[in-house]
Amino acid sequence: MEETQIVCTDPNCPIHGNIKVRGNIFTAKVVSTGKMHRSAVVERTFIKKIKKYERLARAKSKMTVHKPDCIDVKPGDIVKVGETRKISKTKSFVILEVVKRAGE
Repeated sequence: MEETQIVCTDPNCPIHGNIKVRGNIFTAKVVSTGKMHRSAVVERTFIKKIKKYERLARAKSKMTVHKPDCIDVKPGDIVKVGETRKISKTKSFVILEVVKRAGE
């Protein structure tokens, strides 16, 4: 099968555009690509310390990230996300690469 090359004209693409990635870089699971254009919702899990009880608890947080045209993601994919400048009111992170596809 032939793979079609997608021409990326997105100025906020970390690979083909001119946006810089700085700060936090982490992996997260794509929850939704929904109706938003060039956006996705990702969920990251982390361990949080509860000082009062001297225990650790698992916590989740959802955030909206920028999805460049050249990166194809679907719900369930594990992606690497990096922090950038503010792109819109709710987006200050961008998808860098797909680490693991949903069906694998």
